[in-house]
Amino acid sequence: MKDGKYVILCVDDDADFLESSQIFLEANDYIVETAPSAEDGLKKFRECNPDLIIVDLMMEEVDAGTNLAKELKLVNNTAPVYMLSSVGDQLNMTTNYSELGLRGVFQKPLDTQNVLKTIKSALGQ
Repeated sequence: MKDGKYVILCVDDDADFLESSQIFLEANDYIVETAPSAEDGLKKFRECNPDLIIVDLMMEEVDAGTNLAKELKLVNNTAPVYMLSSVGDQLNMTTNYSELGLRGVFQKPLDTQNVLKTIKSALGQ
């Protein structure tokens, strides 16, 4: 939390998606930090200590999102982590969410009202 607002870290290699997510979340009174890659996401995580993290499944490499989720778990992250997927819920068929430390998966394109509801619930708002 920073200045009385929750901090959300969004990690995605799609600059347009990051920008639209930032606009949407800031309009709903969150502070948003962004990173264009898994590597930058881990650095930004260490810098901003986010309250919630949203990570794209497929970025510069196919497994970049899942690898970032694993790295966050290894560094004892306690913030809820949500994965973004544009391929449906295929992740659930091949990976146990809890093994990655995930709270859930958001499907692209985002249902913004569902995302907002889920974020509020995860942050205890």
